[in-house]
Amino acid sequence: MDARLGFYAGKRVLVTGHTGFKGSWLCEILKMLGAEVTGYALQPPTEPSMFALAGVARGMRSVIADIRDFDALGRVFDETRPEVVLHLAAQPIVLTSYEQPRYTYETNVMGTVNLLECVRLSDSVKSVLNVTTDKVYKNNEWCWGYRENEPLDGFDPYSNSKSCSELVTHSYKASFFDDREIAVSTARAGNVIGGGDFADNRIIPDCVRAAIAKEPIQVRNPNSTRPYQHVLEPLNAYLLIAAAQAADRAKQGYYNVGPDDADCLTTGTLAGIFCDAWGDGLTYEAKHRDGPHEANFLKLDCSLVKNTFGWQHVWNAPEAVRRTVAWTKVYAAGGDVSDVTRRQIAEFFGME
Repeated sequence: MDARLGFYAGKRVLVTGHTGFKGSWLCEILKMLGAEVTGYALQPPTEPSMFALAGVARGMRSVIADIRDFDALGRVFDETRPEVVLHLAAQPIVLTSYEQPRYTYETNVMGTVNLLECVRLSDSVKSVLNVTTDKVYKNNEWCWGYRENEPLDGFDPYSNSKSCSELVTHSYKASFFDDREIAVSTARAGNVIGGGDFADNRIIPDCVRAAIAKEPIQVRNPNSTRPYQHVLEPLNAYLLIAAAQAADRAKQGYYNVGPDDADCLTTGTLAGIFCDAWGDGLTYEAKHRDGPHEANFLKLDCSLVKNTFGWQHVWNAPEAVRRTVAWTKVYAAGGDVSDVTRRQIAEFFGME
């Protein structure tokens, strides 16, 4: 295991969005690292959910409340006095943002304002990481990866609200945190996959549902290219960033977190890899549907996070799919989801 992650033993860590897919995996890692974890989020966004299936609430404090509720969030800060804050709470689905734009902006923008205002009023926080998305960039559908100094201007309400969340973070950092011992970064992560994602309108959950139902996978945009990585890859980066900047504020910044070029795949290619990993004659078929705008091509240049923290991927995209299939088959068979979750974390991080 990377010795730098020993930083979290005994640390008070607040995770917003802890009932979601990424938040659930993150809380399990933090508990295994010995952190005192508090989560703040709405009820799990899907049924079933990894949060419930893996018993994530065990061994941590779980607060069910809305990130838009500033008073409730402030009480949690007062009661738990977090030292590290990892902000994942969001409305994360592009298509949902077209259906519910106001809710998306309220959650993703004002939720970030509420979080950072609580940090401003706190005397305990030393390190903050706001998790945004690779979609914050003005996407010209270039063949090269976007760097952190490219213009921010997401197209759809989800992407744009996350661009706004970045700008809010930049302002709070410059206005309030640079003169204090509070380190602040944002992380712009590419698409993540892994066991326990049951969201609508995402390719791997769609593959999972089709496989369990023994039906062909319906692929909406088979030629769209995205950077795919196992959920543990960016979570590892988030933890390294938050730990490093707590010790050295020169490490704070704005970081892309995505896979290498070889793992920037079309949706159809990813579906084919999933079919091969699942077996049982599973197939996919393209089902082009008219719908709101979604980017066709998006890549990140992740040189900065690699050079600053020595961060490297552990599992490539095919291995990430195989791990997702292994997790899902345990779930589908009614097995111990908590056990397979912790085993995959231990294998990924090299925990003895």
